[in-house]
Amino acid sequence: MSSNDGLLRAEKLSKVYQSGGADLVIFSDLDLEIQLGEKLALTGESGTGKSTLLHLLGGLDRATSGKIYYKNKDISALADADLAVYRNQNIGFVWQVHYLLPEFTALENVMMPLLIRGEPKNRAASKSLARLDDVGLSKRATHRAGELSGGEQQRVVLARALVGEPSLLLADEPTGNLDEKTGEKIFDLLDSLHEKYRLTSVFVTHNSSLAARCDRVLKLESGMLTTVLQPGPGGAYLR
Repeated sequence: MSSNDGLLRAEKLSKVYQSGGADLVIFSDLDLEIQLGEKLALTGESGTGKSTLLHLLGGLDRATSGKIYYKNKDISALADADLAVYRNQNIGFVWQVHYLLPEFTALENVMMPLLIRGEPKNRAASKSLARLDDVGLSKRATHRAGELSGGEQQRVVLARALVGEPSLLLADEPTGNLDEKTGEKIFDLLDSLHEKYRLTSVFVTHNSSLAARCDRVLKLESGMLTTVLQPGPGGAYLR
């Protein structure tokens, strides 16, 4: 993959925590390049650092060493305030836990990233209602988040992630708290939204069948990334 095709690139990335006076190395000298428009699955056992890696790519945490480039811009060198702007303007986050404000309506929850950005309230409301329509929840816009089912709440999270028109979607176990049938519907929705908005998407998942629907599957194990599934010649997949 040429650097012209890459949206996000990590070079020699390391993350080390202090634990009981000793270093706990999550991963070290990790390299990763994510292609523009790619749908990438990140798999591995619990505790291997998948969520940590996602947080670093999204600018929610800082690496111990190494660099992360977004469109060839080194985000690891940004000040905290600039890093917050990077997150707000370029990235949509979807978490296993919804992190919705239960006392606010679905519409109000979706509006939050735009209001933080400083958009006028009426414009933020209009854009947010359109995203709720994308996920089939426009008729539930005035319902408080706490009144929605788990699947509906996750669809609100998807609408919130997309309302700021990000180029990169980072999802950490987006179907992990849902039953199998509802999880399949959410992943179908993620598929269609990925295509509709020409996203680059990274999914952390334990679900092998959902991972196999992605363009490429990487496994994080013992601090190393290995390719499990990737496109081959003629569009066939290589394992």
